[in-house]
Amino acid sequence: MIDLPDVDVHMIRPTLDGLLAWPLPTGYTVRPYRAGDIETWVALHRDAEPYFEVSREHFMTTFGAHLAALPDRMFFVHSADGEDVGTVTAWWQDDWQGRGAWGQIHWVVVARAHQRRGLAKPMTMLALRRLARDHSRAMLSTNLRRLWALKSYLDCGFTPDPVERTQPAVVEGWRAVQQTLQHPLLAQWLND
Repeated sequence: MIDLPDVDVHMIRPTLDGLLAWPLPTGYTVRPYRAGDIETWVALHRDAEPYFEVSREHFMTTFGAHLAALPDRMFFVHSADGEDVGTVTAWWQDDWQGRGAWGQIHWVVVARAHQRRGLAKPMTMLALRRLARDHSRAMLSTNLRRLWALKSYLDCGFTPDPVERTQPAVVEGWRAVQQTLQHPLLAQWLND
């Protein structure tokens, strides 16, 4: 296991132009949120989340004020046998950090038994295409310990938030990530 710092960071995609069509692997399909999916969402997160306990309260705190938006913005991935194995949400922030409206990639998760099968990037691109209907840019929050999630986000065109370049712990954390990933977008951000 790679020892990465426990540092929360933001990543941005300053434009939603030129989004790739990144299909799901064979045997997987996607469906929108439907009534009763709160428990499905919680179960997926409990299965896959290594750092903290996710609860129904997390769901309600995040989405409860806008439950009516979920059928249009939250997606679930099914395996060939119809099992829910992943979820992603195309959310929004009306005025993120005083920087205006942003689309938000929110709570991307893949069940442990289906990780490393090529689901995260298609899920992220699906959410980005949904965001592009209402937003010109997107952001997300994550933690530097989530190495493979970081790689997926970089591959989908996200870069570290340049505003956070003034935080030494963030920059040093990204340097540690780059030692493993050797990603061209991250190299560019670190060298700017």
